[in-house]
Amino acid sequence: MMKTRKVLIATLIIAVLAAYCIIGTGYMNQRNQKETLNADISEANATLASIPITPTDLDEQLADAEDRLWALEDVLNIDSNLTRIVNRILRLAEETGVKAIPLSTQSWANERYENQDYSVFRINLAVSGNFTQMMDFLNLLENGEPRTLVLEHVNVEKESGSFLFESPNEGPVNADIGIAIYTAAATD
Repeated sequence: MMKTRKVLIATLIIAVLAAYCIIGTGYMNQRNQKETLNADISEANATLASIPITPTDLDEQLADAEDRLWALEDVLNIDSNLTRIVNRILRLAEETGVKAIPLSTQSWANERYENQDYSVFRINLAVSGNFTQMMDFLNLLENGEPRTLVLEHVNVEKESGSFLFESPNEGPVNADIGIAIYTAAATD
């Protein structure tokens, strides 16, 4: 009986040790998994924190951006008839009292600017008048229609014998003006 008792106690000790090893191993695995999951959660929280918060007026901002886009597209939709464009420039010259002579024109040509295609019409003018008239003419060109008109170059000279700013309204002023007018590129 002593022998069975010793065998029984030894078996019980082995069973308790085996159970302890199984439970301890499981506990250690769960602890390692918890540390890994905590690290993953911390990384996910840091990523979420770096994402900007969606503005509450996002729909309003989108609508404003669409309105601005439509307005810009409307600016690019201009009358592309070259005769009417040149006549309009010559009428502005007449209205401001300067004499404008078209020296050269380049028909509509496609150009690419910042990954966008545009059609561009260029005209060079010889213009004469006094300083005030010239400034009025240039101001109307820059601020009038079409809004896509760009003064590419302006060379102003006063006839010899006086300085431009000394007596601007006296004596003729001559200018060589290069103009470019942009519109949306023609799509095929």
